This record gives sequence, C-alpha cells and structure tokens, in this order.
Amino acid sequence: MKYDLVGVDGNAFCVMGYTARALRETGHKDLVSQMQTEAMSGDYNNLLCVCMKYIDIANEGLFEDDEEDDEFYGWEDDDD
Repeated sequence: MKYDLVGVDGNAFCVMGYTARALRETGHKDLVSQMQTEAMSGDYNNLLCVCMKYIDIANEGLFEDDEEDDEFYGWEDDDD
C-alpha cells in the first residue's frame, strides 16, 4: 500500500494521526514523536509539509521488489 495524504480528513490531528500510522506500519515508529514535534512547531502549512516529508519516508522501499511490474508497464529506468 502506498500512503498518500489525498483523501485524508484535513483536520490537523487526522493528518498527523494518518502520518503516524503510516510510519508505524512501515517500521519507522521511532520517527513518530519527531514528526509530531516538527509538525506542531509551526502553522498548518508547516504541518502539511512535515507530514508529506514523513509520508515519503514511510513510502520509501515499499515498491523495491516491484521491478517486474515496472518492466511490464514500460516504466523502466533509463539508467540501466
């Protein structure tokens, strides 16, 4: 599953809760309190930017073993 903030209730606590759950479910529970501290250190725009950063961290590595799918759909990297 890829985590994404699209469709998440825009309430600040819902956004942080979703992000915290994504981090926990992907083995990054050690980052949850750091994310919450950073997210609450500014305004709502800061909260969204911080949560997007941590959602990206949660998504890292989720699809590393899907290279066959990339080749099937023609999404191969040109670097190879």
